[in-house]
Amino acid sequence: MGNPKGFMMIPRKESGYRPVKERIFDYGEVEQTLNENDRKLQASRCMDCGVPFCHWGCPVGSKIPEWQDSLYKGNYDEAYRILHSTNSFPEITGRVCPAPCEKSCVLNIHEEPVTIRENECATVETAFDLGLIVARPPRVRTGKKVAVIGSGPAGLSAADKLNQAGHTVTVFEKNDAIGGLLRYGIPDFKLSKNVIDRRLALFLDEGITFKTNTSVGTDITSDELLEEFDAVVLAIGAEQPRDLTVEGRELGGVHFAMEYLTQQNKIVAGVDVPEEDRITAKAKKVLVIGGGDTGSDCVGTAIRQRAEKVTQIEILPRPADKREPGNPWPYWPNTLRTSSSHLEGCERRWSLSTKRLIGENGTVTKAELVQTEWFRDDKGRWQMSEVPGTEEIVEVDLVLLAMGFTQPVHQGLLDSLGVDYDPRNNVKVNNKKQTSKAKVFAAGDVEKGASLVVHAIEAGKVAAAATDAYLRGMEF
Repeated sequence: MGNPKGFMMIPRKESGYRPVKERIFDYGEVEQTLNENDRKLQASRCMDCGVPFCHWGCPVGSKIPEWQDSLYKGNYDEAYRILHSTNSFPEITGRVCPAPCEKSCVLNIHEEPVTIRENECATVETAFDLGLIVARPPRVRTGKKVAVIGSGPAGLSAADKLNQAGHTVTVFEKNDAIGGLLRYGIPDFKLSKNVIDRRLALFLDEGITFKTNTSVGTDITSDELLEEFDAVVLAIGAEQPRDLTVEGRELGGVHFAMEYLTQQNKIVAGVDVPEEDRITAKAKKVLVIGGGDTGSDCVGTAIRQRAEKVTQIEILPRPADKREPGNPWPYWPNTLRTSSSHLEGCERRWSLSTKRLIGENGTVTKAELVQTEWFRDDKGRWQMSEVPGTEEIVEVDLVLLAMGFTQPVHQGLLDSLGVDYDPRNNVKVNNKKQTSKAKVFAAGDVEKGASLVVHAIEAGKVAAAATDAYLRGMEF
């Protein structure tokens, strides 16, 4: 530990965001960076605790005290190698991870955690700038072929680890570009797609093959897949969105969040979308239904499209500002989270349910909302009820459904493979991420349900290790 008293002498300093009046006119990344000296000072705040709860809180098991110390000492090569040892692309988690490590940092007892996420991103960017990050093709190939279906964080994580183990890896992606959720689900103002492309260039140099515009189960049958490859890793995510089953759902102007975000990401990338097919918030009153990260991304996108007004509603009660007694450190805090998009001009409301959507000439014009209250039934399960007399009508021109995802899409690949499903309709796996089909493994949202990017990366690592052991005839 470079400075054992750093946490006592130096306050937490965040890099902050670009000014609102500047950033809402473009899709550039909103987060700023600290200078090198400030970043080293922030790294010096890491106490190298006897029990590093940050390591415990990180889903990928990042060795945080070790690389913080290397960062503080200016040893970027060592810091990056430690980071990369547990994470195939720390430059991405350094941008989009909600940082459970910081929530479990010992300094967070006093709400002054180390700026772990920002330090992570800065470390990798500096390592790239110094030319320290280069392709590492495996020296020996095993002769085994692995197909990875899906190129989101779980798929890319699994592909990287399997390729480094010497197997010949082919990644199949149904869309026109690699990245999955990272490319089409996260706006450029949070994650520039140049960051993804830079890492993909390394993967290509290391020998991974990518096939886009390929729908496995249609363009390639499941039988052909199993015949051609020695093992298969399913990483297709949980793409079945939770729908809104109310009167007026069929009206024009009501869209799933991913439909909206994907289209805008493609437009930013230069894809020509006909004007008549565009989903735009320009000069419209926008209602975002769902209070999570996807809803927040819709808010930021609508603001950049020059929406007249943006309102985000959540069916659950407003979270507390501070930890409550039943939610102690070092566990994840169930507290209010405010994103950069929320700071750009958005009305946020809680404990609201949508009763119906109202339209004229086939297009949505109003939404009827009602307040909700939550209580536990006699078995201790949370239940919701509407509060009588609290109905209200609000004017809307665009409704975006950001209520999460329920399960992976079964039709097509999964059903044709004949894999078993668990009670939540995810692909059923054992503790080795192995499905009911011996040579088929699954990683990420497809087997866990919709979750964080960092959970998907870890699942990809576990599935890759198990797949490697299976191919080598070893126990895992």
